Amino acid sequence: MEKKSDLKITITHLYPKLLNLYGDIGNIITLKKRCEWRGISVELLEVNPGKEIPASDIYFIGGGQDKQQIDVAAELKFNKDFLTEQRDSGAVFLGICGGYQLLGHYYQPHNGDKLEGISLLDAYTVAGKKRFIGNVTAKIDYLTPDTLVGFENHSGLTYLQGETKPLAMVTVGNGNNGSDKTEGARYMNVFGTYLHGSFLPKNPHFADYLIELALEKRYGEHIQLDNLDDDFELKTHLSLVGKAY
Repeated sequence: MEKKSDLKITITHLYPKLLNLYGDIGNIITLKKRCEWRGISVELLEVNPGKEIPASDIYFIGGGQDKQQIDVAAELKFNKDFLTEQRDSGAVFLGICGGYQLLGHYYQPHNGDKLEGISLLDAYTVAGKKRFIGNVTAKIDYLTPDTLVGFENHSGLTYLQGETKPLAMVTVGNGNNGSDKTEGARYMNVFGTYLHGSFLPKNPHFADYLIELALEKRYGEHIQLDNLDDDFELKTHLSLVGKAY
């Protein structure tokens, strides 16, 4: 077993100059600091348009406006085969809002051409007539605390298919489409969510879950993380559970 003092992960932030709405960079900061506080070394890489995507343990892609999403879709399409190989090798992906949509098959706007995704998730998104804005609480059945919180701001309606399952089930808010109570998606180690605000600082237990998956991918075994003093973080999380506005 690898000594904990020797542990390392690589985190790649995809297209931060184009997709970084609502403080999404906070997700990267959270992953990095929660590793470093445990003595886990972090190599943080940024990939912007025209640059090659490296092999990595965690890939993060944030949200953005339609124009930026179109530009990123073209970049992702060029790298689709490589990113599919990374998914199949156990790499962790986290996509937020527009980035989440591009991890699925496509986004169909009201007007204009279908925006192709890279199909890491068996999901698709179509433009809706209503914008969903507000706080979200969703229940998960595989972590403690058993809730996720965040802030949604989207009009896209996302639908899951096949082996892609919900990240969580909505108790407050709208989630993927406002009708089936699902929020986000998960398949293998690929995760998508509409939760901004930013997502991981409000949900430190989920950040640690991603780190554990990344370590397992890198070292081939489950590595239990040392506990951190999360009293402040968990008080913040619990203060938002059940809060609609």
